[in-house]
This record gives sequence, structure tokens and C-alpha cells, in this order.
Amino acid sequence: MERYIISLRDPAQNVGGPKANMDNIHNLTKLDFTNYWLDYGWNFWDNHGIKNFVKSRVNKFRVTYITLPHFFKQHRDMEYLILQYPLYSAFTMKRIVDCMHKYTHAKLFIIIHDVESIRLYVDQPEKGKDEIDSFNWADGIIGHNDKMNQWLKDNGVTVPLISLGIFDYDNPQPLQKFTSYDKTICYAGNLIDAKFLNEYHQKSKLTVFGPNPADHYNDSIDYEGQYTPEELPKHLTQNFGLVWHGTSADTCNGTFGKYLRYNNPHKTSLYLSSGLPVIIWDQAALAPFVEENGIGITVSSLNEIDERLDAISSAEYQRMHDNVKKIAEKMRSGYYVTTAVNRMVEKTNAEGK
Repeated sequence: MERYIISLRDPAQNVGGPKANMDNIHNLTKLDFTNYWLDYGWNFWDNHGIKNFVKSRVNKFRVTYITLPHFFKQHRDMEYLILQYPLYSAFTMKRIVDCMHKYTHAKLFIIIHDVESIRLYVDQPEKGKDEIDSFNWADGIIGHNDKMNQWLKDNGVTVPLISLGIFDYDNPQPLQKFTSYDKTICYAGNLIDAKFLNEYHQKSKLTVFGPNPADHYNDSIDYEGQYTPEELPKHLTQNFGLVWHGTSADTCNGTFGKYLRYNNPHKTSLYLSSGLPVIIWDQAALAPFVEENGIGITVSSLNEIDERLDAISSAEYQRMHDNVKKIAEKMRSGYYVTTAVNRMVEKTNAEGK
């Protein structure tokens, strides 16, 4: 019996999005899954202009009417199919489901990377409803965490739900070793979305990495360039990694800041898999995970950071660092996604799904 993953090819570089997909593909080979790429012929992060629009339409037509039927006809013995969601095309997703049911008896599982109903469709209820309907085509869904899964359940998802816990991170760099506690912090991400940096004025030095930096940062911040997701971890030599979003130092705000209440930011996994404890918004969905595992601190405002870090002794920080090592080793082995998929298989088999 065959097991497949369907993933959307994205040629973007130096951004975190494709990294999570690639790590799942790598880790799920341990459960005998083989990846199958969907290729729309465009770069999601640079999808502008009439040329890309036409190219995308032509490629989607080819994928949905020719490539997908052929794929399922060739793999009628399929046992399980995993979709890495979103695929950025409801029509393509429906075609996958229809072809799968027509040519195979496979069970369909969805691994969620983003729920657009929470992130982008808050003011577009019809689009949100369509997304929920598409989730119910699956036999089971792996959401980020319990808060996301509860939201899905409350908003109409009726299929079995399993929590991932946190994203794995296939990290090729050695874990950062504990050397000293100097209260330094790093932040990695697309800096065009990090307007809160304009309001960061703590004495704890913040080093930032990523594309689209500001022309100038204040004396509390150092910019150290951008690197691929595989290379970046060796440059993260600070004490903590910061998980924050929005325009304010007082709270996480805006579309993506509010989204932290439900999602697992991939940068959290970057920091932890590198050996760094994290500083995260206390209303983030991952805040309980951080506190329960003793792998960082939660704050309501960035203006608390100096006081909070001053209250941590070197011995206390070293204990955090030791706790992070245990989580990092799990992430590097693919523990979270393989455990979630195994649990989903067991759950749906037990329920006769």
C-alpha cells in the first residue's frame, strides 16, 4: 500500500514558508510517505504582473485536468494521502479530493500550515465558510495546537483533529552551547513585517536577521544580514529568540499579530532547534508550550524585557537552555509531525473513518 504527500512547490529563498513543507516531506519519509509536487509555475512570494497571472492559470489548468488524474490512476493502491495546506487554489484541492475518491480508497489527511479563515478571511465570511467546507473533505486534520483545533471545531470542522504541538525543524547546524548569560536577544524574519522594532528601546541588545531591513535602527538594535533557513542557525548566538509581530512594542497587533493567538510561528522552531530559549507574547497559542517545558519566558509587552531578564540568574538561564536541548533533539528528529500522523492513523482507524 502506497503513502503520498502532496505539496506545493515554491522556489522562494531566505523565507521560512517553504522550509516547513520541506521538513515535513523529509520527516514523513520515515513513515514511508513519498512526496508528489504540485507546480503552478510561479513563486508565491513574487506573484505579480500579467505574465505570472497567465502562466499560473495555464499551469493550474494542466495540473488539475491532466497531471492529477494521471497521478491517481497510476497509484490506485494508495493507502493514505497527506495534503500540506494551503494549496492556494480551492479548485485544485477539490480536484485532488475528487480524483482520489474516483481512483483510490485512500484516507485523506490535511496538515495545516495556515488557516486563512483566521489569518486573512476574518472580514470575508463566505471565503471562511468555503475553507471550513474544504477541511471537512478530509478524513482527519493535523492543526498547529489545541487553540487552533478548538477554533476549527467551534467554526464547523467535524472531522477528527490532532494537535501537532510545534513544528519540527531539520537543523543542519550544531546546537548553540551555553557559554554565558548576557541577556542578548535575536529576531529573524521578513523585517518589512517587523514595524515593532521602531518601538524597541530596551538595554537588552536585539540582533535582527532577514530581508527588507529598515534604513536605520536605533542603538538597541543591530542588523546582521540575511541567510538561508539552513545557514541562519549558526549565526543565532544570542541568549533568546524573540517571537513577536505587529507595529507595537506593547502588544502583538494587526492581522499577523492577532494570528499568534492560534498559530505556531515557524521562527519559534528555528530558535528552539538552534538551542535558544524564546521570548514570546503571553497571549500566543504557543505560550503554554513554552511555560510548561521551561524553554523561555512569556511577556505581555516588549517593555517588560529588561526587568524580566534582569530577574533571571545565570543558573536559571542554564536550566532553560538544558530544557531547550531536549525539545531541539525532538524537532531535529521529526518527532512532532511523525507522532501526529501516527496518532491520526490510529484515531481514524479506531473510529472507522
